[in-house]
Order: sequence, then structure tokens, then C-alpha cells
Amino acid sequence: MTRIDGRATDQLRPVRMTLGYQSFAEGSVLIELGKTMVLCSVTFEERVPPFLKGSGEGWVTAEYSMLPRSTLTRTPRERTSAGRSQEIQRLIGRSLRAATDLTAFGERTLTVDCDVIQADGGTRTAAITGAYIALYQAFHTLRKKAILRGNPLSKMIAATSVGLVGGEHMLDLCYEEDYRADVDFNVVMTDKQEFVEIQGTAEHRAFSREDTDALLGLADKGIQKLFQMQRQVLKDLA
Repeated sequence: MTRIDGRATDQLRPVRMTLGYQSFAEGSVLIELGKTMVLCSVTFEERVPPFLKGSGEGWVTAEYSMLPRSTLTRTPRERTSAGRSQEIQRLIGRSLRAATDLTAFGERTLTVDCDVIQADGGTRTAAITGAYIALYQAFHTLRKKAILRGNPLSKMIAATSVGLVGGEHMLDLCYEEDYRADVDFNVVMTDKQEFVEIQGTAEHRAFSREDTDALLGLADKGIQKLFQMQRQVLKDLA
């Protein structure tokens, strides 16, 4: 089956990761997957949420939003996080915390802001993949400033989307494919071959165990390629 952009069914869109995109953030990256573009930046603060005060643990959290003309028609600017944005930013935060030793940096908070500049499907998975890079750079910055001694990240994190479109299992869905998908998954993994989150939905029809296995295998293949790209981008920060 020929895809809209001519890719093979098991092929990622062209990926570009620009490290240090913002000058003032502790860590930042602009991640591009095809036409989807997400800016991820990290802020470090000497405080934690009230429920962690006195615990000795730090916190990693995220915020997610879409710029008004990131979409084909204008999306109203969010004054407070809408339901979809809240769900996505919680997913990003959970994913990052799965790879982070929260006891390694004291009662401090790192907030990852993920702003969608342009949306053509896969914004949440792009945000997770980019957020890991920005967080890694932030921890590197804090080590250089002697605020931290080690790297609290013990694993890598990346994510992608997969789906069943026109009877075909496909990797990294663009918007049009996602819109037409009978089934779509968002998959988050570590580089230890662990799943952090699997979000699977039957949009138009139920799916089988065989479909699930095939889609997860396809997601794993794509995520392994994303790990390779992350390592390349971060190689000078080791």
C-alpha cells in the first residue's frame, strides 16, 4: 500500500532534532517529524509541589500546548489546560519520571514545556521523544554548574504512533493517516526494552491480539531508530 507521503509502512517520517534551540533554558530541543514540529524546553526551580515537601525527592513534570496556527485552521489559544492537553502533559511527565531517579537531585523541580509549533499527527509522541533530549541536556547543564554530581537519568525514553490503516499496519502516522485509522496506538518505551505506556484505541473496529502484537513490534522498530537518533544528538554531552 502506498502511503500519502510515499513512505513504506514500517518507515518513520524524516526526523530532525536541533539541540539547544533556546538560549536561556537549561535544556531545549526542536524536534521535527515530517511536518510536525514541537519545541521542548526545561526550567529548573528550587522547589517541589506541596505533596513532596520534606520528602527529599525532586519532581519532573510537563506542560503541553498547541500554538493557534499549528493546525490547518486556528486553534484558540488555551488560557487553562484543556482536557486533551492535560492528558498529554500527564503522559509526558509520567514517561520522563519512569527514567529519572527523583532522589538524585533533592527537592527541586524540572518542568518541561512542550509547545507544538506545527501539528501533522504524532504531536504527543514527538513531545515525549523531544522532552527526553531536553531533560538530558538540562541535567548536563546542572552538572556543569556543580548543582548536581551525577545524571539522574538511568534510561532513555522515546515514543511513536502506530495504526491499522486500510488493512495495513503502519508506523508513525501523519494526521491524514491517523484520521483514517481503524486502530491507533501511542507507544512509549525505554531503551531497556520496557514499555512505559501503551495507548490503544479501536476507532472504527475492534482489533485482534495478532494486530496488537504486530503494532507493538512495529512501534519497537521505530522507537529503536529514535533511540539511535537521540544518542547521536546527545553524544557530546556524555
